[in-house]
Amino acid sequence: MRVIVVGYGVQGKKRLRVAGPDVVGVVDPISDGSRWRDVHEVPLDAYDAALVCTPDGPKLEILRHLLGKGKHVLVEKPLHVSREDDLFELERLAGANNALCYTAYNHRFEPHYVRMHDLLRSGTLGHIYRCRMFYGNGTARLVRDSAWRDQGAGVLPDLGSHLLDTSRFWFGDIDAGFSVIAANCFENRAPDHVVIASETGWPRIELEMTLLMWRNHFTCDILAENGTAHISSLCKWGPTTFIHRQRVRPSGRPPEESVTLVQDDPTWEAEYLHFKRECASGMRTDLSNDLWLHRVLSRLGKEAVQRAMEAA
Repeated sequence: MRVIVVGYGVQGKKRLRVAGPDVVGVVDPISDGSRWRDVHEVPLDAYDAALVCTPDGPKLEILRHLLGKGKHVLVEKPLHVSREDDLFELERLAGANNALCYTAYNHRFEPHYVRMHDLLRSGTLGHIYRCRMFYGNGTARLVRDSAWRDQGAGVLPDLGSHLLDTSRFWFGDIDAGFSVIAANCFENRAPDHVVIASETGWPRIELEMTLLMWRNHFTCDILAENGTAHISSLCKWGPTTFIHRQRVRPSGRPPEESVTLVQDDPTWEAEYLHFKRECASGMRTDLSNDLWLHRVLSRLGKEAVQRAMEAA
C-alpha cells in the first residue's frame, strides 16, 4: 500500500517512521521535509491511502478530499468536527467511494490495555464496580507556546479522548452521562487539569487528565466483585506493570498475578499494521465511536471551560 503523510509535526514524524517504505511523500505547508505543500497537489495515481496528522482545523476539508477520491485514511484522534452532520457526511463519502476512514487511538494496542480488555471479557472479575484512570504528562509549557493547542477545552479533548475511548474499548457501550468534577487553568489559558466522572450505569468511571505531571504517567484501578485489576505506566514510559488480584472471602491477602514489561512503544506499528489489514479486507467505515465521543466531549468541553473560569 502506497501512503502519504499529511502533516509533518510530532505525530507525522512518528507515522513516517512506522510506515517507512510505504510512504511516497509528505504533505506539509511549511516543513522542509515535505514533497507537496497541499494535499490537492498530490497526483491521485501516486498513493492509495493517507495518514492525516494535521491540527484539527483543516482536518475536515482534507478528509472530504481524500475520501471523495476513494483514498483510505488513518486520521489522528480526535476526529474533531463542528457538527454531527459532518461525521455522517464523511461516513457516506467513504462508503460511496469504497474508502476506509479510521480514527487512530493507538493506546488500544498497548499490551496491558489488551490484557485488561481480555480479562474483562473473560468474566473472571465478575460484576465491575468502578474504574479510575489517571493520565498525565508534562507538556503544559509546550501546549501554551503552541499557536493552536492552548485553546478551547485544552487537555480534555487531547487526553480525555484517549481515556473515554479506552473506557469504550474495555466496557463497550458505556453510559454517556459524564460530568465535569473539576477543571482548572493552573498554567495555561485553556484547562490543563480536568476530572470527569460518570456515576450512572455500570461501571462507575472516573477519569483524571493533566498537563502538569512532570514525569509522564498512567494508572488504572478497576474494582470488581471477584478481585481487582491495575495498570501502572505505559510502554513508552516504562517499565509498565499489570496486576490482577483475586478476591479472598471473607477477607485476606489476595493471590496476585503481576506482569512487568520493559520495551519500546509497540502501539504505532501495531496500529499501522491493523489499518493496512482493515484496508485490504474491505472493512467499511463506521464512525459511531467518533459520534459518541463528539457528543460527550462537546458537552463536557463547555462544562470544563465554564468550571475553569469559575475556579480562576
